[in-house]
Amino acid sequence: MNFIRKYTMKLPSRALDPRNTLFWGSRHSFNPPWCEHELFCKSKDFLLNSNKNSQFHAYPSRFLGFQRLINNAQKSNCFPSSVLAQSRAVPMPYGLSVNAMVASKPKSLVGEEIPTDEDENNRKNIREGLEEGKSGVSIDSDMEKEAWNLLRDAVVTYCGYPVGTVAANDPGDKQPLNYDQVFIRDFVPSALAFLLKGEGEIVKNFLLHTLHLQSWEKTVDCYSPGQGLMPASFKVRTVPIDDNKFEEVLDPDFGESAIGRVAPVDSGLWWIILLRAYGKITADGFDMFPSLLVTDGSCMIDRRMGIHGHPLEIQALFYAALRSSREMLSVNEGSNNLVRAINNRLNALSFHIREYYWVDMKKINEIYRYKTEEYSMDATNKFNIYPEQIPSWLVDWIPEEVGYLIGNLQPAHMDFRFFTLGNLWSIVSSLGTPKQNEAILNLIENKWDDIVGHMPLKICYPAVENEEWRIITGSDPKNTPWSYHNGGSWPTLLWQFTLACIKMGRSEPAQKAIALAEKRLSRDHWPEYYDTQSGKFIGKQSRLYQTWTNAGFLTSKMMVKNPEMASMLFWDEDLELLEICVCAHSKSGRKRCSRGAAKAQILV
Repeated sequence: MNFIRKYTMKLPSRALDPRNTLFWGSRHSFNPPWCEHELFCKSKDFLLNSNKNSQFHAYPSRFLGFQRLINNAQKSNCFPSSVLAQSRAVPMPYGLSVNAMVASKPKSLVGEEIPTDEDENNRKNIREGLEEGKSGVSIDSDMEKEAWNLLRDAVVTYCGYPVGTVAANDPGDKQPLNYDQVFIRDFVPSALAFLLKGEGEIVKNFLLHTLHLQSWEKTVDCYSPGQGLMPASFKVRTVPIDDNKFEEVLDPDFGESAIGRVAPVDSGLWWIILLRAYGKITADGFDMFPSLLVTDGSCMIDRRMGIHGHPLEIQALFYAALRSSREMLSVNEGSNNLVRAINNRLNALSFHIREYYWVDMKKINEIYRYKTEEYSMDATNKFNIYPEQIPSWLVDWIPEEVGYLIGNLQPAHMDFRFFTLGNLWSIVSSLGTPKQNEAILNLIENKWDDIVGHMPLKICYPAVENEEWRIITGSDPKNTPWSYHNGGSWPTLLWQFTLACIKMGRSEPAQKAIALAEKRLSRDHWPEYYDTQSGKFIGKQSRLYQTWTNAGFLTSKMMVKNPEMASMLFWDEDLELLEICVCAHSKSGRKRCSRGAAKAQILV
């Protein structure tokens, strides 16, 4: 996310206080008394003038235009005088800008205009549904009413504007630690719940403020993280100023306060995915450029669990983020190189995951017969995997005719654990082939007691135990077997499972899982996670009234009631991408490219 360098690099410590913060399209005209003389309102004319420097192009059929954003500017919006001159043309790489843009006709990857009437009408119908009936979703149960009340109680405001939701809001919790902060990944289900209900203001504010927070100056032991890093979370703090007055500031956490001091790799990926969802549903938009970094504990599993290297979860989110970015970019002279680079990375990543992360009974048998220490261009065992790495539990666990994507792949190492989030997002983003995606859902249904049990869904299966637990986790007392990240059950995964099921046209498993959650979540006070192999117990250190638990439940219910809305949140297979070959086989003449075989599998 290396971008808007000249604008956001080296921001002063109070750059994001209410006197220096941009508020776009809010429904309220609110100037706090202590800053009313330093803030002023910008009109529609200014935003229209700023469009002259725009090279970002919105897709009416897929991403959206900015007309609604411009119209909202007629209402009062606070802008700092100090950035008035700069905001007309914020410097961006590849000729991009963060200003509001005027939508133009969509183009294909090669720049040709494509028809948009059908997609535009679909999106128009959905927007009309949002305006007239809040997407047609009715609150028809006491549990849903309770969930909405809890979600609204968790909303965090900044200078009078909603900017996110706290991670947990348990009134009986005397030591909230960092659960009283707004986490980027935790806010995603909350954001979707608000978007599906037609309330996009909080999501827009969240996207804009976290976009600016990525350039905040923070250090870990005198070392500053790289430019463009998105924070793991942020908190609104009140600090004193002159004359007995106070002001609110946003205080981001880039991992310098986290357990293990882990940088949040997945935050930027979730941000891009949420940006696309916001734009698809509301017809507003922004843009950014993604980056990728991987280390252990750098995603939802934010403690030591042996996922360093190339964990599936990060690869699936990265793939979805790249597809989101490409969808929001215009194809022109200034962005051709960027679009080409994204296409090449998408192509290489999808082939790598589909070819080398996939396991089923046939593939496991092949690995069992692998020769090792192969040295040739035609080696079958490309990563020198030793057959002894096949765990004893796997052979008896995986049924015929199903499969899944393994958790990690490195030289001489395959992590055969089933990681739920990575597999679900491989379905949602079409990182897996249609055949593989069907097989993953078949596995979850076939192994329902193991992956779902009494509470959906296991974060991974199986748990690491005994000596393996001591080595991998460092004897972590929170990640004991079948608890927390080590095989715990996380209700927030429910909305992602529901989205994957809807994409594959199989809503029955999602409805079954929602019914399971509905029996217990309210009664158990909306826990963060559940323990034991079947998910019977509330987690031993689980926070109650966890926001992304009730938000995930609400989002799941609304998606089942309105699958048309859910269709805007996933990606179909990109057949055009399969036509692009980035390998050198055809040039070297030593080996035939295998993309043709991959395409044949896609079309099955």
